Amino acid sequence: MTDKLDDEHLVTAKRKGEHIRICLTEDVQSVGTEPGFAQYRFRHHALPELAFNDIDLSTTFLDRDMEVPLLISSMTGGTDETAVINARLAEAAEARGWAMGLGSIRAAIENESLAATFQVRRYAPTIPIIANLGAVQLNYGYGVDECRRAAELAEADALVLHLNSLQEVFQPEGNTNFRGLLARIGEVCRSIDVPVGVKEVGWGIDAETADRLVQAGVSFIDVAGAGGTSWSQVEKYRASSDPLRAEAAEAFAGWGIPTAAAIREVRAALPHATVIASGGLHSGVDAAKAIALGADLAGFGRSLLAGAAEAAAGSAGERELHRQMERTEFELRTAMFGIGAGSLQELRSTNRLVRT
Repeated sequence: MTDKLDDEHLVTAKRKGEHIRICLTEDVQSVGTEPGFAQYRFRHHALPELAFNDIDLSTTFLDRDMEVPLLISSMTGGTDETAVINARLAEAAEARGWAMGLGSIRAAIENESLAATFQVRRYAPTIPIIANLGAVQLNYGYGVDECRRAAELAEADALVLHLNSLQEVFQPEGNTNFRGLLARIGEVCRSIDVPVGVKEVGWGIDAETADRLVQAGVSFIDVAGAGGTSWSQVEKYRASSDPLRAEAAEAFAGWGIPTAAAIREVRAALPHATVIASGGLHSGVDAAKAIALGADLAGFGRSLLAGAAEAAAGSAGERELHRQMERTEFELRTAMFGIGAGSLQELRSTNRLVRT
């Protein structure tokens, strides 16, 4: 039994390393589907009647104050290389006041010697940190104890359970039994001491699914829509021993609900829910549009990964990561200035975002 568990955690850790390499070196962008932000534009306000420096980007999330409504989306962990990447991301998030999501902590549950690769609280003592597990693992032996352990290992403010059904189909070692997960998610929500959120990984969450999740006790929804990284494309590059899956992945390169559409749909159905927008965001203007469409936070993932990898390699890369995040904040503030929105509340209620 021990040998089997050792083999499983080695496979999990190896997969995480492969995911990072592929995301950094291969074209894994969604094909034929855009996140949808280009379909919207802000109507410029020539007389904003506010001072640029007075614009307030502050918010709260998971009972923590934040400088900006921005999140480093869940990406990685589980290897020596990703431990350094996570540390640099956490330092940058702390310095700039962003929230941070961690990659799936399953590797550390299977092998606690890998826990340090997810333990970034010492680098980021004040920001919201979100631990992460695949929801489907609740059908493969995981339960409340493992979910509680994931949050504890990461000293996290919340746990997010990710939904990645198509990714699991295209993984050679994928877990594809998603039957009965809603009830199991509800049990986790009722049983652990931190809030539980749910996120997709890049194919979007629709209003009906979001409503069922909130009814089950989920505290926040990350729509993680289509138009950014396609995880069927990522898995295509791992499927060298399975040509059928590699070829079939191409048919799903544009699959999913575009991020902008998912935000609007979920917000319309759930006006009081906490909604995170991720999936194909590349600038602070995208973040401003996402918030104007109904998001509470805007998440950035692969667009920060190259900078984080460079930061892990040296101080020059670290400066570039901070500069990239600072530029995103500046773009968000400038977009708000351009429409005369002095606060996030005013941005969310603006009538100056129009469909082109």
